[in-house]
Amino acid sequence: MRVLVAMSGGVDSSVAAALLRDAGHDVVGATMKLWGGPSDSGCCSVADVEDARRAAQQLGVPHHVFNFTDDFDAHVVEPYVAAHAEGRTPNPCIECNRHLKFDRFLERADRLGFDAVASGHHARVVTVADGTKRIARAADPAKDQSYVLYMLGQHALGRLLLPIGDLTKTQVRERAHALGLRTAAKPDSQDVCFIVSTGGRTSFLGDRIPLHPGRLVDIAGGETVGEVPAVELVTVGQRRGLGTSGDGEPRFAVAVDVPSATVTVGSLADLLVERVQVTDTAWADHPPAGGTPVHVQWSAHGTPVPATWDGDAIRFAEPQRRPAPGQSVVLYDGDEVLGGGIAA
Repeated sequence: MRVLVAMSGGVDSSVAAALLRDAGHDVVGATMKLWGGPSDSGCCSVADVEDARRAAQQLGVPHHVFNFTDDFDAHVVEPYVAAHAEGRTPNPCIECNRHLKFDRFLERADRLGFDAVASGHHARVVTVADGTKRIARAADPAKDQSYVLYMLGQHALGRLLLPIGDLTKTQVRERAHALGLRTAAKPDSQDVCFIVSTGGRTSFLGDRIPLHPGRLVDIAGGETVGEVPAVELVTVGQRRGLGTSGDGEPRFAVAVDVPSATVTVGSLADLLVERVQVTDTAWADHPPAGGTPVHVQWSAHGTPVPATWDGDAIRFAEPQRRPAPGQSVVLYDGDEVLGGGIAA
């Protein structure tokens, strides 16, 4: 089988390519050039393209570079900036998977005549009783990336191979060391490839949109109790930098209103909700029926909690901290991903 492997320059995708080669597949590596600016995250930089090329050379497989920088700007960077300007909390890695890694990359593989695509994600593709496929959790819970792949439907799942999903991270590095791969000891990449550590979000966003100081307003009394340097940088649920109330209890951001430059703050109890509305849903096959019991999580390594799918919202079995608007809420049936959507 001809397989196009997305090689990021990290150890996981290098080992994925090696496993497929050793299984007898006709393997070609390809690296997506996504971000044209500075990067120190261990993902998407010029050095990563070179690491991927060298790893492919060590494995004896061809290697190509696909320039998708315009698509990355349009579908990942610009929406990231726009979301912050609206007081929402985006997940650029999920949007990169949605639009680049499993859309443009898959489209390119189709045009080049490949039978399948593969990546180094820590997750598994499984076939369920009705013959359809789903993403499932990886063997290594600490590295599981099923959450960020929730948007994949049957077209992508039918073409996707995830060779390291049954391995722990330790086993992946052991395979890489045994093969003598230059990526064997390379640190894992950080979450947002285009945010450099020297300036962080403040510098990145400040170069692209106006950042406005904001008031902290108490949810109970409505009085102003403090301020923040940039309301666009505050996330619902945030505690850091918001001080404490009169009784010494920490404050949390309960709501962010950019037009009025206001952050409503309250106690942890004020963050608890019984349900959350979701939009822009995507499903592995078809939406679950209303009333279906599920487990949900709304961060990459969050603890899944029991809930019920109501058809356009999640109803928690017990009140939970409100997911920040813009975060992805992912539904699981056991270890299998049903799909998910964006918290309203």
